[in-house]
Amino acid sequence: MTIPVSNVGRKLKSSLDSRVRRLSNREKKQFSRNGYIKNLPVFAPDGVARLQKMFDDWSGRVPEDIDINRVNMWHKASRTFFELCHTPAILDYVEDVIGPNFYQWGGQFFVKYPNDGSEVPWHQDSQYWPLSPERTVTAWLAIYDTDATNAAMQVIRGSHKKGVYTHHINDAPNLVLPKEVDANKIDQENIVTLDMKAGEISLHDSRLIHGSGPNASDRRRCGITMRYCPTEVKCDLSVWPTFETYLARGVDKHRHNPMGPITKHEKCPTKSMMHSSEFN
Repeated sequence: MTIPVSNVGRKLKSSLDSRVRRLSNREKKQFSRNGYIKNLPVFAPDGVARLQKMFDDWSGRVPEDIDINRVNMWHKASRTFFELCHTPAILDYVEDVIGPNFYQWGGQFFVKYPNDGSEVPWHQDSQYWPLSPERTVTAWLAIYDTDATNAAMQVIRGSHKKGVYTHHINDAPNLVLPKEVDANKIDQENIVTLDMKAGEISLHDSRLIHGSGPNASDRRRCGITMRYCPTEVKCDLSVWPTFETYLARGVDKHRHNPMGPITKHEKCPTKSMMHSSEFN
């Protein structure tokens, strides 16, 4: 499938880091063993500058009474966001861990402005999604440098291999997500901080426990999450009727899930889990 690319998309794809590559066998084994890999180069400094301007544009569309962290499916709303998620270098990395046939189903911002107090509790992504088998891989693209001082994402190394963890509901208003792993289940010795430079991505397994604290610095912290699944993954549409797939690589011989239309618009989501028809 050939997707016409906008001028913005062409400029981004011409602004790749010279170190872009495919994953080595060692890195693939690391992902399988640990559940994540980080510091994968994608965009050069001029591409990062474009991304930061694009973020200002995207975030500027969101109504003032809506928290950008609590809406998603940006790839259905914005053509430039969709094209970003289908950057060949990003898809190459994803293909190296989940195989040649996969689709995108999600796209979201996780933003922490200086001293805004927001936190993401320890959780497994798979707790939120009725997808089977649980094989979603998330690419987390750093729009700005992220480290311990501005609340970089943290993960529990190897937790993706230990099954489903008990989560409870935490309604604290500063939490971006409501489900939280019980504190006594967090393996403190295997906490890893995913520090990254702007323009780099990390990949993580949907079963990996991860979270992040408040941004106590004077710097923005912003990541774009892009969700991808092998085509054999099926959604329970009785639970998630607005679920749609967008083929990213290869073929979908299974056809388990509805396919969404590629948007021509530049809009923004105003609630969680919107259907593509709501952006027409």
